[in-house]
Amino acid sequence: MSEASQKIPVTVLTGYLGAGKTTLLNRILSENHGKKYAVIVNEFGEIGIDNDLIIGADEEVFEMNNGCICCTVRGDLVRIMDGLMKRKGKFDAIIVETTGLADPAPVAQTFFVDEDVQKNARLDAVVTVADAKWLSDRLKDAPEAKNQIAFADVIVLNKTDLVTKAELAEVEARIRAINPYAKLHRTERCSVALADVLDRGAFDLDRILEIEPDFLEADDHNHDHDHDHHGHNHHHHDHGHGLKHYHDEDMQSLSLKSDKPLDPNVFMPWLQNLVQVEGGKILRSKGILAFHDDDDRYVFQGVHMMLEGDHQRKWKDDEPRQSRLVFIGRELPEDLIRKGFESCIVS
Repeated sequence: MSEASQKIPVTVLTGYLGAGKTTLLNRILSENHGKKYAVIVNEFGEIGIDNDLIIGADEEVFEMNNGCICCTVRGDLVRIMDGLMKRKGKFDAIIVETTGLADPAPVAQTFFVDEDVQKNARLDAVVTVADAKWLSDRLKDAPEAKNQIAFADVIVLNKTDLVTKAELAEVEARIRAINPYAKLHRTERCSVALADVLDRGAFDLDRILEIEPDFLEADDHNHDHDHDHHGHNHHHHDHGHGLKHYHDEDMQSLSLKSDKPLDPNVFMPWLQNLVQVEGGKILRSKGILAFHDDDDRYVFQGVHMMLEGDHQRKWKDDEPRQSRLVFIGRELPEDLIRKGFESCIVS
């Protein structure tokens, strides 16, 4: 753990144009929060930062009067990260903003792939700012908006003051159909505590569960609600589970669990092969695994074809040794995944 904590946490901030990312970034760059953040933005002009707040500026890096710095991605993220690492110790965390049209996956992958970046920085969480009023429309016409929701660890559902209670329930149900596992904060003008957005440890194998109790209950979400969100009592084709009602056409989340132990010699090759073959469709994967004859929990997570995993702590005496996995992606081959998983269970 100590090694991970030496690394600078990096938050990837994404969200559709106009959702409120700029408001959040401006707060980070101007509020008196007592921390020093480095913010990497795509186009400095787009942020529209008040020039009075800027102290020294070379072409790419601007220092703010609250000690934060801001730099623009003109070239490649890896090069900027290398530059920031030379100033290591001068700031507490890094925030990378992706453009409103971007898929956060390639940015996240940088932190899995580039060795120099990996030595010094760790991906902390993907935070998506979504607009409560327009998100449902964006989900219909913009695949990027769906990717941003599917990929998120934390979703800031902003502008909630502009919608009715019913509209808010509807938009949340759509979000949950795509991603049942993210932490959701409802906000007006992005007034979310920075601690709820930064330093979440969502990609930290040691903390995957500690911060995501929802991750474990995710299965159960889908089965508890036997009413749908409009208060009608009619049953639709998927058995009246409120969330399944919005099961998103091309995006799914799939949870698997087993109370029996898994055979690591079958499971590991199966998982590796699955992400090699189907990784293009799998945006995020995570799991906590109980292996046969092994007293330690194994935790893994992945982005597309990239996986990382490790033995974590010992199973506690009072906790059920249960394996749980989650896949979020597009057009997942659900039967194939379920059958493959079942073949890994030690009978």
